[in-house]
Amino acid sequence: MSKVVENPYSFFAIAGICGVVLLIVLLKRRGQALLYFGVRMGLGAIGISVVNKFLAAHEIMATVGINPISLLTVGILGFSGFVLLYGISFCKFL
Repeated sequence: MSKVVENPYSFFAIAGICGVVLLIVLLKRRGQALLYFGVRMGLGAIGISVVNKFLAAHEIMATVGINPISLLTVGILGFSGFVLLYGISFCKFL
């Protein structure tokens, strides 16, 4: 017959290890999402700057400011947020 180990801490050790593994998986997914958000925000700021310079060279006054709200919009929505910002800016001409 097998002998049952009656260690009261074994349950907590197994539960703790499972919790740590679950935490690592969640942080990995969240970390990846934060990385993508940061990349989109950085590329969006560069894109806004380039398009603003292009529009200024062609004397079109439809610029978008680089501020926390516009960076947050581009960071969350990506390219569609970029187009949205310029769409709102171009609506001034209608």
